[in-house]
Amino acid sequence: MSSLLNVFQSFRQVLCICPCCGEMLRLSDLHMKYSGKAAKTWLDTYDSKLLSLERQEQTFSEKEQEIRNKSIERGRKKVPALVNKCLCPEFKKLEYNPYDFKAIMHPVEFIIFNGLENSNLQDITFLTRKTSDQEQKRVIKSIGKTLDNGDYEWKVSRITMDGKVKFE
Repeated sequence: MSSLLNVFQSFRQVLCICPCCGEMLRLSDLHMKYSGKAAKTWLDTYDSKLLSLERQEQTFSEKEQEIRNKSIERGRKKVPALVNKCLCPEFKKLEYNPYDFKAIMHPVEFIIFNGLENSNLQDITFLTRKTSDQEQKRVIKSIGKTLDNGDYEWKVSRITMDGKVKFE
């Protein structure tokens, strides 16, 4: 390694005269130009691939939001079929928008916010299957009585970043 350093140090001692202006320069100060085509090295290949990748990233970043929007739209189109596939046959007969179904699973399987997808909420339906489990039947009857008696209220709560719950 020191021999390579010695070569570069010796370039400071070699003097030359510029053929254009006649000025005397050190060899180490020269900015050499080569008119022919230099042989391609691995670094040239790496730089061209890096430049290509940067162009592709730029193109992608320009189209990213469009790609995301198309993907979201494709997903939204698949939701009704997926929800209908998951619903039991009895629930499929109901004429509700699949986007309006919200799964709870216990004590009732679904709550249907009829019209929620269109921002025109018409009613809220609790949806569950008939069961032979007596405890489950009592819970469902209890929910029905609570709704019939009007023994419910609407509360909005906010959970802070430190985990505290605040009611508005």
